[in-house]
Amino acid sequence: MSLLHVENLNISFGIENEFRRVVQDVSFCVQEGETFGLIGPSGCGKTTVLRAVGGLNTDWTGTIRLGAEPLRPGHKITGPLRDDIQMVFQDPYSALHPRHRVARILGEPLVVRRVEGIAAKVAKALDEVGLPAQIAQRYPHQLSGGQRQRIAIARGLLLKPRLVLLDEPTSALDVSIQAEILNLLNDLKASHNMTFVLVSHDPGVIGHMCDRAIRMQGGRIQATLDRADLAAR
Repeated sequence: MSLLHVENLNISFGIENEFRRVVQDVSFCVQEGETFGLIGPSGCGKTTVLRAVGGLNTDWTGTIRLGAEPLRPGHKITGPLRDDIQMVFQDPYSALHPRHRVARILGEPLVVRRVEGIAAKVAKALDEVGLPAQIAQRYPHQLSGGQRQRIAIARGLLLKPRLVLLDEPTSALDVSIQAEILNLLNDLKASHNMTFVLVSHDPGVIGHMCDRAIRMQGGRIQATLDRADLAAR
């Protein structure tokens, strides 16, 4: 069953009358429960596609649909659809508020939605990503890069999304802990029955994580790769 449907996605950047199309006629479907990869060199448009799906860039044309719910160009994602799509960013330090403790960083989305038992839910989220409960009282600068990324992952899972968007989730981390984070993501995906879309420039990461992928170049899809293609590469 298809969870994410993207068809004829076009995105342009520019000012006044000078525009450059950075994503051109990109179409793909992501099945429920799979990890789908977008791979390609820096500047090929893969993160731009991810930001459109995540609602961070609303200036696009084409079709983006999560299940039966369409995203609308020019409009922010709101309501239940906002909870269903969450994103984990490349740099965990810049993605976490430097003046907020972890308890507030994780609890704030729950406060906005008037969820009860926030402290217990934050402690459970930390446990699921392999962190002790006392980390909730620390600030991001008091944590290692790997710990910060685990916090970012925990935040992405708190609202129990159907789709998690991963933008180069290990590229800002030391090589020694990249595998730990990737394996953690695989374990969490299985236990929460989620669907991932993963952006990476690293064929090894895509090959380890993904069921299928598209390779992008110059804003276009260059090739579609199935599991056998990924294993061979």
